[in-house]
Amino acid sequence: MNLVDPANPPSRKAPIVWAVGAAIPWLVLVIAQLVWFTLAGQLMWVHWLAMAATLVGIVVSVVVAPLWRYRVHRWDISPEAVYTRTGWLVQERRIAPISRVQTVDTQRGPLDRLFGLANVTVTTASSAGAVRIVALDSEVADRVVAQLTDIAALGEQDAT
Repeated sequence: MNLVDPANPPSRKAPIVWAVGAAIPWLVLVIAQLVWFTLAGQLMWVHWLAMAATLVGIVVSVVVAPLWRYRVHRWDISPEAVYTRTGWLVQERRIAPISRVQTVDTQRGPLDRLFGLANVTVTTASSAGAVRIVALDSEVADRVVAQLTDIAALGEQDAT
């Protein structure tokens, strides 16, 4: 098997989707802090400290993490295997031999549908779990599913 460094990035819209998805819980926390500030006006230094910690968390998870993930996330498909590289703090590289592919699925969550993205999950006969190719343009995801299905159908081995 020829080991390939995955070359294909997610969609250019991926960082936006990841940022919006990360921003939603932070918005809830900001609202809770505003209510807390309004109802309990004493100990202002605690409010300022909580606000500073929240702002750092927002910058890291809404700005830094999506951009870093976009720089790291890669995928590729060859006639022999599906290759992925994911993560931002902890990075993982997965190689799933085509001969082990059992199913290929597409998922589109609400944010994915809003931005025209999809995720492809390649389930293999492996205890390590499925290989996920995330944040692809919907058309690209459809082509990937068709390509994997065609390659797997040509294989002579059973994936069980």
